[in-house]
Amino acid sequence: MASKIQALDPSLTMSINEKTNKLLHHRFGPVILVTILLSAISLITRLSLLIYSASSVDWSILNLLKIFVIGLFYDLAAASFVVIPIVIYLWLLPSKWYASKFNKILLFIYFFFVVFTLIFNAISEWFFWEEFSVRYNFIAVDYLVYTTEVIGNIRQSYPINSIMVGLVIVTVLIVYCLRKFITASTSAKTGFGRRTKIALVILCLPVFTYFGVSHKWKYHSKNQYVNELSGNGIYDFGFAFWNNQLDYNTFYKTLPVKNAESILSNLLQQDSTAKNRAFKNTFRAINNAGIENKMNVVLISVESLSAEFLSAFGNTQHITPQLDSLAKQGLLFNNLYASGTRTVRGLEALSLCIPPTPGQSIVKRPDNKNLFTLGSIFRSNGYNSRFIYGGYGYFDNMNEFFSNNGYQVTDRSSLQDSEIHYSNIWGVADEDLFTLSLRELDKDYKDKKPFFAQIMTVSNHRPYTYPEERIDIPSHTGREGAVKYTDYAIGKFIREAKQKPWFANTLFVIVADHCASSAGKVQLPVDKYHIPMIFYSPGHIAPGKFEKLTAQIDIGPTILGYLNFSYDSKFFGQDVFKMKDSEERAFISTYQSLGYIKNNKLVILDPNKKATTYKPDFTNGNAVAIPADQKLINEAISNYQMASYLYQNGLYGFESKKKP
Repeated sequence: MASKIQALDPSLTMSINEKTNKLLHHRFGPVILVTILLSAISLITRLSLLIYSASSVDWSILNLLKIFVIGLFYDLAAASFVVIPIVIYLWLLPSKWYASKFNKILLFIYFFFVVFTLIFNAISEWFFWEEFSVRYNFIAVDYLVYTTEVIGNIRQSYPINSIMVGLVIVTVLIVYCLRKFITASTSAKTGFGRRTKIALVILCLPVFTYFGVSHKWKYHSKNQYVNELSGNGIYDFGFAFWNNQLDYNTFYKTLPVKNAESILSNLLQQDSTAKNRAFKNTFRAINNAGIENKMNVVLISVESLSAEFLSAFGNTQHITPQLDSLAKQGLLFNNLYASGTRTVRGLEALSLCIPPTPGQSIVKRPDNKNLFTLGSIFRSNGYNSRFIYGGYGYFDNMNEFFSNNGYQVTDRSSLQDSEIHYSNIWGVADEDLFTLSLRELDKDYKDKKPFFAQIMTVSNHRPYTYPEERIDIPSHTGREGAVKYTDYAIGKFIREAKQKPWFANTLFVIVADHCASSAGKVQLPVDKYHIPMIFYSPGHIAPGKFEKLTAQIDIGPTILGYLNFSYDSKFFGQDVFKMKDSEERAFISTYQSLGYIKNNKLVILDPNKKATTYKPDFTNGNAVAIPADQKLINEAISNYQMASYLYQNGLYGFESKKKP
């Protein structure tokens, strides 16, 4: 291209080279070059993601200007941090060594790693966007903790060796083409005093960025894709890293604690039959008349099972024949919504029955022992409470959390190699998980103990691999195959369970932990939280459909209500079988946006102490802002504020269940 330009106008190319060399021909020229490289690669990344998401972006001149202008601003903000090491090096390196061959070699090595890292980051952003349709966020930071699983997942999902070889070749070519620019500064002579002044000015920029730049400046559009494209992955990663815990009182709208408690009391007292019992926080008595029904309970938490995969919700691919059959034989919940977008949020909702607190899930937080959990309630009623997982339970802190909160944990380490038909980085195939589960449940029956078991599947997850010849979709071909294999494994499990002496007295609850995708045009697309649930127990539960709006945190109290248990509760969830129409509500969230659905409205609480009311479309996830509904906003604040308050103050513990 340069030769063509020169052929047309030789002076033009010479002018560009001269200006570039002049720009870079001083001690801190490499800093400018790094900034240009980062901005250029970020621009290419932004363009690529924009084209990939073209159908979801609201196209307008104003939106495009915002994407690229605000995007460039965040690119420069990210660059201010990236250049810190080279600024310090250029500042402190004595002038007599700067023109040496050794320094030139170091600069080439440095720029090789800079270019390699920037391109590697661009590729990683592409894959992250493909999976989540957002820039790096809390999930990306979370992945750093579990490098074995994440790197293994990448290796099993993508041709990583070929990508790395290609990346090295491209990096070498780019560095070679930039060789004159990289060494342009080595002939410049700059005294230490002048270097110090320049270095201090440049090093002030990241300080200004840290204290003066707001992550929320990119949230200028009603279209979520436009907002995300306006960001910079490196900057967003840093923000997520430093803000992985969000204190509710600091970042969100609050009410006086007594007011929040009073509102919550009015919302939850309907769930209590002891109206004269003093209400403290969420503590209340659940008294059900009659004898408790000591049925076994098997709660199957299915990885990434969106409602849209089932034929009952309009799917025509026939990838869930077993679940479709069970839905017709049992009670299908048509209007259930997941608390969050990750497995740990599903585990939190199912075990703690508490609204999602901002930032990290309680499952992974410190000081999360002896909490008020569904497993603890069952254990206090004479049950064996189990958590059974197909992977290694150290992932996402599962072993630590469940073993200290009323559950006996069993993971893949309990299986011999000869018992495993197939495994990938996330764990054993779901059929092997269910074989392990049957073995553990048989033990409880033999010991004459009723059991509650929460079983967490893993196969419906990238890289979407599973044993061959189980279904008619080859392994490693996509999400649909993984869904159908998990469906196959659940059907096989139910058929084998029917042969067990404990089957007739067992309630099976099959529910998703979250949806397969959370991406949408709006901040919280409600359709991306819609999950299925089936109550299945032949001879006990008549086939039917349950239409009331249900939150994932309601599942535990509803199971206990079905069993006619009487207990003192701290749960925020409620027994939906006893729920009035006016009491229907659900909670949905990301790690920072907190949603409250009620009366066909959606209230979203954001960490800038902002509360907005929307009219959501439950079919396509879109939402339109409407005038504030202060009553619903106060209800949303009360639920989320009190959930954080109780946890942070040690008031959600099982050990303190004595009547106040």
